[in-house]
Amino acid sequence: MTTIIKMTFKPFAQLLFVSLMVAGLAIASPSSAALTVNKTESSPTDAVKGAIADLIQVLEDETLKQPGQAVRRRHKIEAVIKDRMDYEEMARRALGAPFSRLSPRDQHEFVDLFVQLLRDAFAGRIAEQSDEQMIFLGEFQDDAFAEVKAQMQGRKIDTPVDFRLTRHKHEWRVYDVLIDGASIVSNYHAQFSSIIRDVSYVGLVKKMKQKAIAVKFFESSPVP
Repeated sequence: MTTIIKMTFKPFAQLLFVSLMVAGLAIASPSSAALTVNKTESSPTDAVKGAIADLIQVLEDETLKQPGQAVRRRHKIEAVIKDRMDYEEMARRALGAPFSRLSPRDQHEFVDLFVQLLRDAFAGRIAEQSDEQMIFLGEFQDDAFAEVKAQMQGRKIDTPVDFRLTRHKHEWRVYDVLIDGASIVSNYHAQFSSIIRDVSYVGLVKKMKQKAIAVKFFESSPVP
């Protein structure tokens, strides 16, 4: 059963790809994706909609757009990432083979830096108004993995958007998004692999730390 959702988010697919995360507007659940009777487990489609709703609530909060609210805005975005995304799986796939060779401590450090990268990418984005529609076409489940197929309909072009999820206990969490067939995780993996070839894994971590520090410095600087 398809579900049509009105969007008020300009270039949804473009923002999604540039920010390398999930974004959208709060939407109603279709009858085919209803919660279970005990409400302890939702469908993959419901999980995608929940992530979208939570993130947009933060991005469109006028209070959080005010000067001096940048740190609070980042913290709220990070909370959404940790609550709705399988960020550990996303980080592991984005780094690829080098992840398994890291010590548990270094793995934890990389995951934390990856979450900051996602958070900071979204923290600077402001939703712009536009009329678009997100149509959820269906979902496919295979044990602990699922894929939710959707389509973003714009005035001039339609863009397929597929969400990939993993299940943890009674929760589905997004770990990758494909925009017109291009994987966000694969995009990160290509960037990380290129940096590692040029300056090593240590160099990659250094760059990620420098980026995080630069963002914090900019946000803590007084407005002229």
